[in-house]
Amino acid sequence: MINHTAEQAPGQSQRARMVELLRNRGIKDARVLKAMSEIPRHQFVPEALSSKAYGDHALPIGDMQTISQPYMVARMTELAEVDKDSTVLEIGAGSGYQTAVLSAVAGRVFSIERISDLARTAQKNIRKLGCMNATVKWFDGTIGWSDHAPYDAILVAAGSPEVPEPLVAQLAVGGRLVIPIGNEEHQTLVRVIKTEKGIVRENHEACVFVKLIGRYGWPS
Repeated sequence: MINHTAEQAPGQSQRARMVELLRNRGIKDARVLKAMSEIPRHQFVPEALSSKAYGDHALPIGDMQTISQPYMVARMTELAEVDKDSTVLEIGAGSGYQTAVLSAVAGRVFSIERISDLARTAQKNIRKLGCMNATVKWFDGTIGWSDHAPYDAILVAAGSPEVPEPLVAQLAVGGRLVIPIGNEEHQTLVRVIKTEKGIVRENHEACVFVKLIGRYGWPS
């Protein structure tokens, strides 16, 4: 639930170009495109990098972490297939941009960030935009957030050597888990769909993310 304020006017033309690029790259979900056309990505990057905020690339946000490239944010959100009735868990809030996009298309968003400074920044950033249906917690994301389970979708914005079992356990039947799986240099974007008989795993495009660090991810 984004509060559309005059603060979002800067960067409007850059956002329009960014969204056109996303369309050209195959993003079809109109709700995702609308959210990304309205959310001021430049407010989620360090001020020194704000002029690069709408390029289709990841950017550093401190603590050796990055804000994902716009295409990957859009693609992962599209694969999550959420709507206003969906409860979503996000692992790896970063500076809160993906959280804000999810809050615009989902009903409730619970986000976890393992770095305390970033968790505080993400919470501040989404509140500044008026996202009141999303909240960020400082915790080990590989363990999940069982208090609000089961989730209709879980989105993991970091690369893992394998799918963390606690996240599969917290997924609703019919729910979708979107996560990069692979080694430290190369991953594949994977969607896991939970069915009554087990899980269905789909491999999508190649990607590169920072490591998912935690009990059920990389040790460090």
